[in-house]
Amino acid sequence: MPHHKSAAKRVITNEKSRHRNAAARTRMRSVVKTVRSASSRNQAQAAYRAACSVLDRTAARGIIKKETASRQKARLARFAATLPA
Repeated sequence: MPHHKSAAKRVITNEKSRHRNAAARTRMRSVVKTVRSASSRNQAQAAYRAACSVLDRTAARGIIKKETASRQKARLARFAATLPA
C-alpha cells in the first residue's frame, strides 16, 4: 500500500505500462510464430517483413533490447530462406 500520493500514482502508471508491454510482447510473439508456421518461402518472407516491423517497434519502445530484436530477425531470415519455394 503506497504511503504517498506520488507512490499511489506510480502504482497506477506501472500497471498501465505492464498491460501495454504485455500486449506488445504478445503481438511480437504472434508474428514470430506466423513466420515459423509458414509453409512456403513466399509466405515466410511476407510474414518476415511484418515481423521485422513489429520487432523494431517493440525494441524502439524499450520492451525488448535492440540486440534481441536483431538476433530474432537474423534467425527468422535464415529460417525463411531455408524453406522450399
